[in-house]
Amino acid sequence: MSYYEPLVYTVPPEEEGFILKTVLQKRLMVSRKLLSRIKLTEQGITVNGVRQYINIKVKAGDRVEIRMEEEASEDILPQDLPLHILHEDEHLLILAKDPGIIVHPTHGHYVNTIANGVVYHWQQAGITCRFRPVHRLDQETSGVLAIAKTPYVHQQISEQMIQHQVKKEYLAFVWGRFEETKGTINEPIDRDPEQPHVRIVTPEGYSAVTHYEVVEQYAQAALVRIWLETGRTHQIRVHMRHLGHPLIGDKMYTLPEFEASPAAEEAGKRLNRQALHAFRLGFVHPGTREWAEFNAPLPADLADLQAWLQKNN
Repeated sequence: MSYYEPLVYTVPPEEEGFILKTVLQKRLMVSRKLLSRIKLTEQGITVNGVRQYINIKVKAGDRVEIRMEEEASEDILPQDLPLHILHEDEHLLILAKDPGIIVHPTHGHYVNTIANGVVYHWQQAGITCRFRPVHRLDQETSGVLAIAKTPYVHQQISEQMIQHQVKKEYLAFVWGRFEETKGTINEPIDRDPEQPHVRIVTPEGYSAVTHYEVVEQYAQAALVRIWLETGRTHQIRVHMRHLGHPLIGDKMYTLPEFEASPAAEEAGKRLNRQALHAFRLGFVHPGTREWAEFNAPLPADLADLQAWLQKNN
């Protein structure tokens, strides 16, 4: 049986006599689900190199280690695809995702996904990991994508997301001129009862909060920085439409006054998707316990759109 590198914790003097389970849950932040899983393996939980039950008391200076079995995504076909790697270590793989590519295989899309390329990349590097994206990006959305290499890392970042401790910032090119250069949209979102794949702002919906700030104002459009407190499906697209500033290229959430304009026609020649880019992702790194931020530059299509908007300002 093969394991990933262990996570190590040395018991300080003030924690002498603590129950091992408490140390694992309160110091290493291991969830109950993951704890139940790793304690069943031969080397899952050790103290000073010896396998132990989680109800023992620890002593100052004890070296507590947890190990997880190596896993592979055996149902994902390895495929040699271009990957834009921003960072990689034993815990995480951080990519700059291209627009137009699906993150995970779905029914009818078994190849040409981020997962296929990542599995191939790991295979070539001799790394055994299961593909675990810690968040999602729509097919058309570009930007920073984080992939966990172990169940522990995935759990740690997921918990930060639940606690709203993960920083997710986006850049969006939207139609119209803003009267206010910054603001907050606090409007609930739910499915459109007549079109279940579409989301709408409705009083009966789920809480959704979006913050925005205008970065550049153009003649007929703007570049805005957006950060979220919640993560509802299509939240940015729905909220910006509700504000009267739909995303350029967003066919699902456009508004009539922008849809048939000459500017929209010209923008459509440059962009074949909604103009949304996840440019920054920040969280406490589960391995180092320090804050980490990763940034992805604007892809070529959005850089071209920005240059055109600036030129015609």
